[in-house]
Amino acid sequence: MTVADDEIQIPLEILEPKLASALRRAGLSEPIARIIAETVAGAEIDGSRSHGIHRLPGYVSSISSGWINTAAKPACEQTRPGCLAVEADNGFAQQATRAFSNRLAGMARSQGVATMFVRNSHHFGALWQDVEPLARAGLISIAMVNSRSHMAVWQGKRKTLGTNPIAFACPRTNAPPLVWDQASSIMSHGDILLHAAAGRPVPSGVGINRDGDVTTDPAAILDGGALLPFGGAKGASLAFMAEVLVAALSGGTFGFEDCSSNFPGAKTSNAGQFILALDPGAGGNASFQGQLERLIAELKHAGSTRMPADNRYRRRQAVHESGMLSVDARNWARVLSLAED
Repeated sequence: MTVADDEIQIPLEILEPKLASALRRAGLSEPIARIIAETVAGAEIDGSRSHGIHRLPGYVSSISSGWINTAAKPACEQTRPGCLAVEADNGFAQQATRAFSNRLAGMARSQGVATMFVRNSHHFGALWQDVEPLARAGLISIAMVNSRSHMAVWQGKRKTLGTNPIAFACPRTNAPPLVWDQASSIMSHGDILLHAAAGRPVPSGVGINRDGDVTTDPAAILDGGALLPFGGAKGASLAFMAEVLVAALSGGTFGFEDCSSNFPGAKTSNAGQFILALDPGAGGNASFQGQLERLIAELKHAGSTRMPADNRYRRRQAVHESGMLSVDARNWARVLSLAED
């Protein structure tokens, strides 16, 4: 390993094994540990550090607290020809969605569109990882997650809704999928955690303190304060929509119903997920891909220098070609301490 300031270069080949080792030591079985390690590693490789190795101690703490069912056995019921209702058994959302994603994709190709409603699950990672595989399989996909309350909306003075991210992915013919993933808040909760850990202030307007006053102190936002939605009422409306589609439809937990405080050390949210998969041929347009590429070409002609996910793809390719990954030295030290005796 080579050291540069607060960054170190690690061989890419050791990233997932170390993450999986830490998760196994915390109590996860080998198959589930591999799934979570892959999602954490994928975020780190793509530069989504707010959901990368920085999050590993939170996973471990949540598992150790008893907040998560490490022996979860997700169950699925087909409630309509195009609808899957998944009970995640208080386990990780990634375990539940992977168990039934092929079934969802098959239904979407058969019916034109299919939806998956997941309840009683823990989602702590980047949401683009839930939709990109479906797009690579040729399907348009949309996903939403709700979380414990982190955000105040519509002039509210305390947190009520989660940051409730929304992700979209669209397949392309001779290029990687077009993918975006964004929180309903101005900054994601993960980015607030990164700023707090580094002692860096956040921009004004990102959040409020426990008294309802605007603050630039990330610690004050985390300590009884609240994040604010992007675009004011527009971001609040999207967060509310996600809460309805994710929690109300599935019978899952609303963000304000979170009871993780009963499990000291719990960091994840027991909430739910909504995934929609759409076959591009369902609209009856045989030239869909051609039209999509004309749209992208026009955006580039108008001055757009990149499409959503382009930066992540470039970073991913560079990391895999070099076989080395630059990580925060302190975060990697935590990974090693959690992975090894």
